[in-house]
Amino acid sequence: MKTIPVAVQLFTLREESEKDFSGTLKKVAELGYDGVEFAGFGGLSAQEVKALLDEYGLKAASSHIPLDDIKNNLNQVIEEQKVIGSRYVVCPYLFPEQRSEADYQELLLTLKEAEEVCQKEGITLCYHNHDFELKKLADGRTALHTILDETNAAAEFDIYWLTKAGEQPVDWIKRYAGRTPLIHLKDMTMDDEQFFAELGTGGVNIEAVLEAAEQTNVEWWVVEQDVSRRTPFESIEISLNYLKTKLPHVAAK
Repeated sequence: MKTIPVAVQLFTLREESEKDFSGTLKKVAELGYDGVEFAGFGGLSAQEVKALLDEYGLKAASSHIPLDDIKNNLNQVIEEQKVIGSRYVVCPYLFPEQRSEADYQELLLTLKEAEEVCQKEGITLCYHNHDFELKKLADGRTALHTILDETNAAAEFDIYWLTKAGEQPVDWIKRYAGRTPLIHLKDMTMDDEQFFAELGTGGVNIEAVLEAAEQTNVEWWVVEQDVSRRTPFESIEISLNYLKTKLPHVAAK
């Protein structure tokens, strides 16, 4: 099985990071994660973040960057990624007022322009999905198909949101096999609530996703849990312990 490192999306630990950014990174490292996916730097500079990563033996898997910053501040974003050692810039979310047909057409232009700039700088631009991109547009295609078919952006598939939308994550991973460097691993309860669950405690077919990586270019697994009924640290520890039962290289750490 391919040796793919495991990161945690720091949005999961947003309250902890706000209180103690350095201590949060230290705890992530102590739990056994290989890296982190950033959702901001907690008020620190890229240089300060890099120093903390080096101190705790973590890698920067990628960074979620708001669409406005991708539009208006991309050069600085790229320079910060170079400092922290991240090769992936991820467009993470579209607000409800950004999801009209016209908005999606504007998004395509933004992603095309940003991807060209990123590529010249050795950075890969990715798009992260939720469930709303699985709704069909006027031409009959889903918004997510349109984004990936009309641009060269890579995909950061979120297997929770794909499942919640009634899709099979493995189908998407295989269809875009050369464009899936980042995968968000999440589980989901199978009741009516469809709540976020620690890996291995819900009904998402995570094993099939892990196996599909053998035929793809996945470079990072990213554990995220948007909301937890436990403490976030407890949740990400449970999820990592699950991965240790499925991935020998994770268990060996």
